Amino acid sequence: MSLRVVFMGTPDFAVPTLSEILGQGHEVVAVYTRAPKPAGRGMDEQKTPVHRLADRFAIPVFTPRTLRDEAAQADFASLGADVAVVVAYGLILPKPVLDAPALGCLNLHGSLLPRWRGAAPIQRAIMAGDAETGVMVMQMDEGLDTGPVAMVERIAIAPDMTTQELHDRMAVLGADLMVRALGALERGTLGFSPQGEAGVTYAAKIDKAEARIDWSRPAAEVHNTVRGLSPFPGAWFEADLGKGRERVKVLRTSLATGSGAPGTVLGPDLTVACGTGAVRLVEVQRAGSKAMKAADFLNGAKVGPGTVLG
Repeated sequence: MSLRVVFMGTPDFAVPTLSEILGQGHEVVAVYTRAPKPAGRGMDEQKTPVHRLADRFAIPVFTPRTLRDEAAQADFASLGADVAVVVAYGLILPKPVLDAPALGCLNLHGSLLPRWRGAAPIQRAIMAGDAETGVMVMQMDEGLDTGPVAMVERIAIAPDMTTQELHDRMAVLGADLMVRALGALERGTLGFSPQGEAGVTYAAKIDKAEARIDWSRPAAEVHNTVRGLSPFPGAWFEADLGKGRERVKVLRTSLATGSGAPGTVLGPDLTVACGTGAVRLVEVQRAGSKAMKAADFLNGAKVGPGTVLG
């Protein structure tokens, strides 16, 4: 026996879950994802990672711009799904869609709800300096990540872990968690518990203005911002590196000792003073270049003690 599944997801994070569902023999009757967008140098239309995987398995793909109109809702209902699985889809599911699958809609969310409801839970957990996060399977309702929770997998956040590293670990663990949840759902043994009222926080979408490094903040906060925004959009500073001012992304830092005026380079190893304490720049990326270690960056940039990063 297998479930009739509609899978709804868009980015790389969702791909392992769709792959695992297919591997477990469930019948994925359709995939919903965001429409192709122009990207790359040629601005050719590029399908989402989930769309590309669906094409490999000849699964019908739907890319509606909204699910609020009656025609889109009728299309969804006509699929006769047992369950919808939602992983970073990107569109709001109105009540007629939530009610259409016989067994409801399950969402894989990347936090320990009710902490970090919303759009950017992985980044926000790291930027806040959280020591732990997790992935959860929850029953979707009309609220923003407010539904009851069925299963959870907790994950420690190492002090230097970046969003990319945490994202990749969560994607794999989340895929396994979801297929276990589907197995329990199929057997009629999947139970749900309401979320607690205490500790609700919201993971707002990352604003570009947050990416500029504020060296006046404590070193731990600068470090957490860098790793939380690595690799995208990437925390950055501006400085004159010998050919006028340019923007440099910082992809990895470590906490260091030292003090001085915020933003001042303190030593030849790219230790930079913060409001309190200092950080060492470990991996950076100049505009138009690949990511590089600090030593390689210093070979082509005139940055030394006393240089002020803006």
